Amino acid sequence: MKVREVIAYKNYFISFLKEQDKRVQNKIYKVIEIIETFQRIPKTYLSPVIGEKGLYYARIKLGSNIWRVFCFFDEGKLVILLNAFAKKTQKTPKKEIKKAKRLMKEYYIEKNSK
Repeated sequence: MKVREVIAYKNYFISFLKEQDKRVQNKIYKVIEIIETFQRIPKTYLSPVIGEKGLYYARIKLGSNIWRVFCFFDEGKLVILLNAFAKKTQKTPKKEIKKAKRLMKEYYIEKNSK
């Protein structure tokens, strides 16, 4: 049973997902399912971005490869997926964090102008 809903904002996440092979897509769907159904999501699947209020990233790991999907909560029960990337270095690239922050801001501007 779902405890929250996960949706993608614009096409950034969907475009990223389509570029991945089937095994990676299936792993991403599994993590999204965990986010939707677990009351308390383990940190291995969803963690806050340190120093960025309200911004989180979903962790996807398959073999030695790692992907990150930025997201945030809107009104508690809705998770908005933003941009995603394959993690190649220890630190999360600043440009990816900036992009996620910009998309989160855009989402709220659009939502509040309706």
